[in-house]
Amino acid sequence: MRVRFLVACLAAGFIATTCYGANPVPKLDGDWWRIASNPDLGELTSPKQQPVDFAVWQAADGTWQLWSCIRHTKEGGHTRLFHAWQGKALTDSDWSPRGVVMRAKPELGEVEGGLQAPYVVKQNDSYVMFYGDWERIRIAFSSDGKEFTRSSAMVTNPADAYLFSDGIGNNTRDPMLIEIGGVWHCYYCAERTSGGFFVRRSKDLLGDWGQSKPIKVCSLGRPGKNWWQAECPHVVEHDGWFFLFRTSRYDDEPITTVYRSRDHLDFGIDDDSKIVATLPLAAPEYIRVDGQDYLAALTPQLDGIRIVKLRWDGE
Repeated sequence: MRVRFLVACLAAGFIATTCYGANPVPKLDGDWWRIASNPDLGELTSPKQQPVDFAVWQAADGTWQLWSCIRHTKEGGHTRLFHAWQGKALTDSDWSPRGVVMRAKPELGEVEGGLQAPYVVKQNDSYVMFYGDWERIRIAFSSDGKEFTRSSAMVTNPADAYLFSDGIGNNTRDPMLIEIGGVWHCYYCAERTSGGFFVRRSKDLLGDWGQSKPIKVCSLGRPGKNWWQAECPHVVEHDGWFFLFRTSRYDDEPITTVYRSRDHLDFGIDDDSKIVATLPLAAPEYIRVDGQDYLAALTPQLDGIRIVKLRWDGE
């Protein structure tokens, strides 16, 4: 009987896991290893500083790069800047600090001390970094994946040199990119009321994101109704499902809620029916290397970045 069912599924164009109703759930697999600690920022170092939202990627020379937003520094304005580390292998501990690599430039239209949440995408031979400046999403470019420069448009026309914003005062931030069906999707946070996750779409990675209508994909529900309880969106596609990782608490006992949906534009508005897991971590980033999945996240004390293997279990 099972063989007949499998044949029928294959004939219908479905994979066996779909026919048998497999419902994958992300699980942490093993022990964490630390890749970065609270950095020395020189004259900008503060006893209150904390590494927070970050990005991890592999550069053209094969090394692994980590850029993190460091908050509560002695930087002016909103106190934030980007610091970098480099590792030879993703599985190495204690990567080498590279120092402060980017600070906000108000003269180019950025908010002083407002740099937030870098995210890097490789397209052909170029690397594109998406980041927030406290109110807008902007981009920078690199040929080697290590040294980034801002868009030339920021120099010639700073007032309009950003990708998009959901309006001053809404703290548009935390962009992450994923290509789905040949279309780029930028998930991000905004709103200073109840908060929430939004997505904008573009067929061109560098296209006019500002013309894309923002779609709210998740907010409210069990993780909380405050704006800071919907941060660090990260969307992963696995086995025909889409998973949204939502951080609602950073420190002490960090919490990230995981939603699973067939529809990458709907993870639930004040609806907990798609929640499948709660993980003890904050600001996760999914990484896949040589067939192995990993999650990078903040340390619970907010004094560094760590990585753990990830597996997918059925319910």
